[in-house]
Amino acid sequence: MMKHYTKHPKHFVAVDCVILGYDEGELCLLLYPRGFEPSKGAWSLMGGFVQDNESADAAAKRVLKQTIGLEEIFMEQVGAFANPDRDPEARVISLAYYALVRMDEHDKACVRENGAHWWPISELPEMIFDHGEMVEQALVKLQQEAGYRLIGKELLADKFTLLQLRKLYEAIFQREFDPGNFRKKILSLNVLERLNEKDSSESKKGAFYYSCKNEVAERGLDRIVKV
Repeated sequence: MMKHYTKHPKHFVAVDCVILGYDEGELCLLLYPRGFEPSKGAWSLMGGFVQDNESADAAAKRVLKQTIGLEEIFMEQVGAFANPDRDPEARVISLAYYALVRMDEHDKACVRENGAHWWPISELPEMIFDHGEMVEQALVKLQQEAGYRLIGKELLADKFTLLQLRKLYEAIFQREFDPGNFRKKILSLNVLERLNEKDSSESKKGAFYYSCKNEVAERGLDRIVKV
């Protein structure tokens, strides 16, 4: 090791995952009771230390695989959290990520094994360290993402109605949208394909199901929502 490096302090590097799902009109966060000190038993994000042979992204993907049993999911880094006293046990710099999970696809057995629990965003418990701040910043990131890119296939079933899509956006932004304006804006983007199938639970007439067009789902769009 170069002598110049040995003069400087060494720190632990960790990842913490803000795992978000959507169920029954509520945006939900996956938390688990911490199994060790400090703060044993308190609610915590799922996380772990970055190992010598992996990148931070790889570490976050490993945590997600162990926690929810999924690999191919949307994940994005939120930022670095490096307050010197954020962890009372040691100097730990944490890179926070947020991930979007379809509630009908994740491995429920994995979640139970970790003692994890889905909490509605509107009813979150107190969390350890600066995990609450991580969640707040992750929600801002999610709103920015949803403002410019259609967030549908990451959190909804393969087919959904425009009402279901609007309810998802209302849960993400924590406010209501005018039904007519939202419908007009979404359809003008040409990112949805209308299916020849209706959901009769929303009205007597029924509402058409839609799915995301794969070829345009990843491209940037005109602003959907002003954040």
